[in-house]
Amino acid sequence: MTSHPTSPQISRTWDIRAAPYDSSDVQQLLLQFQAAQSDIYGYADNPADTPGTDYEPPHGLFLLSRDPSDRPLGCGGWRLLASATGEIKRMYVHPDARGHTLGRQILERLEDDARQHGLTHMHLETGAANHAALALYRSNGYQPIPPYRPGRNPNINRALRKAL
Repeated sequence: MTSHPTSPQISRTWDIRAAPYDSSDVQQLLLQFQAAQSDIYGYADNPADTPGTDYEPPHGLFLLSRDPSDRPLGCGGWRLLASATGEIKRMYVHPDARGHTLGRQILERLEDDARQHGLTHMHLETGAANHAALALYRSNGYQPIPPYRPGRNPNINRALRKAL
């Protein structure tokens, strides 16, 4: 792995724990996520539009990953969408940490937690231009479905579903 002067070398060791959606480190990553989405698509959903209570157990969970120096690297959450269906939201891995399985680990921890809370299916949306995310979700068993959120443009958004 090559180290760059502007981005420290990422250790493959990180800590993934539950974190409040409104914590400063989660919000820092979500603002980076929103900026990246805006750069790609010209707009992005505002993370502040989602109440933090959506991710509180037993109806949800939000995870934050940190490196050994306590720097936030990635995040993601699940929230209840319907009686036995959850929704993966706000999955983001800092560019410095991509390609090291962190996103997959966060996703799998979210799915495991949802399963433990009795969910049988998971939905999510990602952008059509987000090829890495689409590859991650498809390799983890997510299949394309019609949009499940009103007003979503299927030319931009991709809706996916997985049986847990």
